[in-house]
Amino acid sequence: MRRLTLSALGAVLLVGCTRVGPDYKGPNSAVLKSPAAQGKFVGAAGLPVDTDALPQNWWRLYDDPLLDRLVGEALAANTDLRVAAANLERTEVAIHEAKDAYGPEVETEVAAERRQFSTQSYLRETPIPPLTVGSVGGRVAYQLDLFGQLKRLVEAAEADAEASRAVRDAVRVTVVANVVRAYVEACTAGEELAVTRSVVNIQDKIAGVQRRLGRAGRIARTDAFRADARTEDDRAALPVFEARRKTALYHLAVLTGRPPAEFPTEVATCAEPPHLTRPVPVGDGASLLQRRPDVREAERDLAAATARIGVAIGELYPRISLGAGLGSTGILSDLGTSPANHWSLGPLISWTLPTPAVRSRIHQANARADASLAHFDGIVLNALREVETSLTTYGRDLDRHARLELARNMAVKARDDAQILYSAGRTPLLDLLDAQRAAAEAEVVLAASKARIADDQVSLFLALGGGWEQGES
Repeated sequence: MRRLTLSALGAVLLVGCTRVGPDYKGPNSAVLKSPAAQGKFVGAAGLPVDTDALPQNWWRLYDDPLLDRLVGEALAANTDLRVAAANLERTEVAIHEAKDAYGPEVETEVAAERRQFSTQSYLRETPIPPLTVGSVGGRVAYQLDLFGQLKRLVEAAEADAEASRAVRDAVRVTVVANVVRAYVEACTAGEELAVTRSVVNIQDKIAGVQRRLGRAGRIARTDAFRADARTEDDRAALPVFEARRKTALYHLAVLTGRPPAEFPTEVATCAEPPHLTRPVPVGDGASLLQRRPDVREAERDLAAATARIGVAIGELYPRISLGAGLGSTGILSDLGTSPANHWSLGPLISWTLPTPAVRSRIHQANARADASLAHFDGIVLNALREVETSLTTYGRDLDRHARLELARNMAVKARDDAQILYSAGRTPLLDLLDAQRAAAEAEVVLAASKARIADDQVSLFLALGGGWEQGES
């Protein structure tokens, strides 16, 4: 009998050295481990980009002190970041709540009352006089985590907190990118506004000349009317650029934690977008997947789901607690005396026999882990897709911009030749003004292309997922 008892105790202790449920060893993802996901980006071939890793403070590649200041203000005061920080604090507190299950449970009781006892409950015929009774005592219990269920619960809480930290980092990435994008938008709108005004001024001169020619009877009045209509049509584009610039300024103010009316006035006069001081460093797939916060969040969600399989399996096993109690119960005047005192010491084993509902919860936990793995694979694929798409868009817009630069250069040469011919008296003023207008219109198209490329660069930086490390440090 003694050998049987020792064998049973040894078996329990052996089980207690393990943890129920699977041990998490990282995502078993064929997508993540594939060479295509870990290697160089296909879309980077032939583009002016570097294979160096993306720096933490990538916005400093623009070498713009005003932009650096705005990013710093946003990281310090943005409301979305404050929400993310509060959510992170909540999940970190949940870790302490899970770890508290390891600590002792302490209960205390103090009571006093005037009571009339039932004579029949004591098998007496004479009434029992009312008595003042009381009780005082305490109990301490400590749950033994022999099967590792509590450890799995702590693992899940820690993974949840790390996932919440990744969410905060993702918000940082988005906030930084939005600040840079709004700054670029304000400056490109200012540049497009300036070049469009030059087109309006030239067209106004053309309309003036044609009005004079119409009054002199040298051209039909309808030509003068068409020139005036074209002037107003060009002028109608100016409010669009003004609205874009104001909208970007308001967005910058809100991103930095200020009311829209307190937008940064220095940006309101910007008429040239910031330029990168070096090619965009894109790294490779391996560095991307290590850096992207959403990939880290999905991986931590998978870890939490795996740990919760063990929590569910732990319901199959008994719960064993060690407890001790001490107190005194009786007539109030006798509390603390030997007849009223009592104590207890010993283990408590509570075991609810497994039911189909418990096994159903285990199956659900396994299914959630499978779903988390599928979600992780989807996040990995989406991260790679976003970078490849951004690289492709950036590259094709660079090709288009190069063609537009050639067109602008040709228009400028035509304008310069027209100026020479006009100065020599060989062409009329309208030919010179038409050439000037063509050159100005080419500048408008080129400015719009520069705005698109600047926005492409921000989209690429956002897809690369950098910037959260700066806030962390």
